[in-house]
Amino acid sequence: MTPVLVPAYAPPISYMAWMLGQEKISWVTDSHYKKQTYRNRAYIYGANGRLTLTVPILHTHQQVHQKENKVQTDPNTHWQKLHWKSLEAAYRSSPFFEFYEADFYPLYHQSQPNLYAFNRNLLNTITDLLELNIEQEEVSFDAEGHQLTENWLNAKKPDIVFAPYTQVFQNKYGFLTDLSVLDLLFNLGPESLMYLRECQSQINPNST
Repeated sequence: MTPVLVPAYAPPISYMAWMLGQEKISWVTDSHYKKQTYRNRAYIYGANGRLTLTVPILHTHQQVHQKENKVQTDPNTHWQKLHWKSLEAAYRSSPFFEFYEADFYPLYHQSQPNLYAFNRNLLNTITDLLELNIEQEEVSFDAEGHQLTENWLNAKKPDIVFAPYTQVFQNKYGFLTDLSVLDLLFNLGPESLMYLRECQSQINPNST
């Protein structure tokens, strides 16, 4: 069966390494949204260790049965600007933050209330910067021959211990593995793709 995936928010390195091993990514638009997953959270390296960035979701009475592409973020929380401030505080002194700043700044300063659309736009920016040439399509969850890949969206699964690279605050708390791919980009820059390829050996390409 062809695996289908839900776009994650600033996904972890394991998610991106899995993507790298796929010939085609099929994004499912209408499966049921699940809470407490990488759909709306990311982990970065802050001044006090691992920091969770959570996109607040607008609650509705139909939340349990919401489709992925119908989920709206809560505009009253100003989460985009708050997340950008967290990214700045965490990575302003990293080697490549200023190199990529102009690519990410608009995403965090232009209103985008739809979570699915925001995550797709962010992922497109990331894959462009990594120069990943992966065919992409959107599919229905009910399409024949597709199986939703939930494993890489599980924010509570055990961390995969990848090879260390230099991180901004590692002198305080040591190396933190499998953070958001943004941590990788801001610290390694153009070498990020090579690192992801090395991580592939620890990824099960058929994991669902």
